[in-house]
Amino acid sequence: METSQSYITSHIKQRPTFLSNMEQFAKEQHIPIMEIVAIESLLQFLRLQQPKSVLEIGSAIGYSAIRMALALPEAVMTTIEKDEGRFQLASSYVTKAELTERIQLLQGDALEIDTNKFKLDQYDALFIDAAKGQYQRFFDKYSPLVPSGGVIYCDNMLMHGFTEIDIKEVPRRKRTMVRNLQQFTSWLMNHEEYETTFLPIGDGITISIKR
Repeated sequence: METSQSYITSHIKQRPTFLSNMEQFAKEQHIPIMEIVAIESLLQFLRLQQPKSVLEIGSAIGYSAIRMALALPEAVMTTIEKDEGRFQLASSYVTKAELTERIQLLQGDALEIDTNKFKLDQYDALFIDAAKGQYQRFFDKYSPLVPSGGVIYCDNMLMHGFTEIDIKEVPRRKRTMVRNLQQFTSWLMNHEEYETTFLPIGDGITISIKR
């Protein structure tokens, strides 16, 4: 029997060749990008929100930044990538997509980078999709840049199912990361300054509206 995920995927419109090639490259090179159902859902949420500016933590090869820019033709964004090799790939793809005027790419550790380098002082939307064990620190550093009414999206909140099982069943090398993500999730869901929903889309997405 066909699973709901594959059934949904079968109804997603085919992407332009440029994007399909990016998806295939990421798959072949084992570079993590958003699952197709997750990115399509995120884009629909963003279309409803209509942010004029987006800050992304974790560019990878620039796939999600390009998808967001194409879905939000009036928006500008800043995206940060720690890995130099992936940053170079992202820069190349953004240039090929002719989006250099709207996507600011920065290379460096998001926890150390100087926010004075950013195009803007505030962003209507913040998208966190980087080191899972550091989500709390990313949130603490960048949530002040999101104004009241802005939205913070966090991907990979299920971490391939590891956050749903007993910590003793998690591989030892991943336990600290999983424990940090679990603690962050509980903290976020109970944060009085945000209205947060946890959705089982892709690898799990939280959507937090700042009061």
